[in-house]
Amino acid sequence: MSKPANPVTLPLADYSPKHFVLAVVDRVATVTLNRPERKNPLTFESYRELTDFFRACAMDDEVKTVVVTGAGGNFSSGGDVFEIIGPLIQMDTKGLTAFTRMTGDLVKAMRACPQPIVAAVDGICAGAGAIIAMASDLRLAATGAKVAFLFNKVGLAGCDMGACAILPRVIGQSRASELLYTGRFMTAEEGEKWGFFSRIVTPEQVLPQAQLLAKQISEGPTFANTMTKRMLAMEWAMSVEEAIEAEAVAQALCMTTEDFARAFEAFSNKRTPVFQGN
Repeated sequence: MSKPANPVTLPLADYSPKHFVLAVVDRVATVTLNRPERKNPLTFESYRELTDFFRACAMDDEVKTVVVTGAGGNFSSGGDVFEIIGPLIQMDTKGLTAFTRMTGDLVKAMRACPQPIVAAVDGICAGAGAIIAMASDLRLAATGAKVAFLFNKVGLAGCDMGACAILPRVIGQSRASELLYTGRFMTAEEGEKWGFFSRIVTPEQVLPQAQLLAKQISEGPTFANTMTKRMLAMEWAMSVEEAIEAEAVAQALCMTTEDFARAFEAFSNKRTPVFQGN
C-alpha cells in the first residue's frame, strides 16, 4: 500500500491515468477499468487513483457527467485476490483499518462528485465492482450481467464500503439482506425488477446507451443537476418536513441561475432551452 497514486491533473480531458482508461467526449468522461484478462480487478493503486479522479471532477467544469464501465465484456471482479486479499492476511489491525477506510473513500468520492455517474454494467460485477456500480447514480445492465456482493464468500461481513447503507435504499431491506447474507449473484433481470438497473440492453449497446444517457444529462442545467444529486444524498438523513424545507432553499438557489432565466425565455419563444451551466 506504499506506492503513491498517479497525481490527477486538470483539465481531466488531458489527464492520463495509470490504472484505468479515461476519455472525455462531449463533456462526458468515460472511465474504463482496463485489466480484461482478469475481469478488471481493483488494486491498492487503482482504488487511490479512482478516488483522486472523482475528487478532481469537482474542479473541472467542462466535465458534466461520468460513465464507468469495464473492458473486455466484464465490469469488475472486485479486489484482486493476489494483489489485495493476499497482502491483507499479513496486515495488523492498524493497516487493515487504513485499507478499509481507503476503499470506503472511493464511495465517498463518488457520492461527493458533483457530476451524475452512470454505470454501464456488463458480465461480472462483483465485490468492490458491485460497490462501484451501487455507488453510481444510475445503472444500465447488459443482458447476462451478474452482480454479487461477495464479501461473506471470503469470510467477511456484508457491511463493506457503504453497502449496508446504500444497497437497501436502492433495492429494499429484504432484498439487500438476501444478497449480503448469501453473496449470490443477482441477475440483470432481477436487478431491473428490483430497481438496481434502470434498464437492460444488449452487451453491444450498454456502453453507448450509458454514454447517451450521460450526454442527455450533461445537456441539462449543471447547477440544478448538481443540486439534485446533493439533495438525493442529504435527504436520506432528514425527516420529510426537513427535506421539504431543504428543497425549498435548494430550489430558490436554482431560480437565481442564468439557466433558469434561459429556460423561461426559450419556452416563451417556443424554443428548446440551451443550458450553459451557470
